[in-house]
Amino acid sequence: MIRLETVDPGNWRLGLKVSEAQKGFVSDDMRILARAYAYRESRSQAFIVYHEDTPVGMAMYHDWDEGNAYDFSQLFIDQRYQGRGFGIEAARQILDLMCQDGKYRKVVLCFIEGNEAARKMYEKLGFHLTGERDEDEIIMEKSL
Repeated sequence: MIRLETVDPGNWRLGLKVSEAQKGFVSDDMRILARAYAYRESRSQAFIVYHEDTPVGMAMYHDWDEGNAYDFSQLFIDQRYQGRGFGIEAARQILDLMCQDGKYRKVVLCFIEGNEAARKMYEKLGFHLTGERDEDEIIMEKSL
């Protein structure tokens, strides 16, 4: 069972890591925390992803007022826990939180070109390619 817990002073130092092969595609835990802090005025939300009582990943989103959307900015599952469906379940729960919040009716995200696992997961969640890019990042969106 996957659950999300808001990052707080008691849970932010967990040492979660992605594999060497994924480091070009995914931010590490400290970069996610830095991004959450940088976007705090845009209502950033950072989460630890738990499987039962074990921390298995992190995620983050924030408001993107200019795009009239949520920016699903970050998601990763620690290398020890990948391939078990934790990422897609965490993403579903985060999308549910966005729906409950109700400020926007759209979510945007980017993935790095070559990260086919991310593209496939986001397509399963209903995201589609917009045809837009931001340097080496491919932009997808989904209506809520």
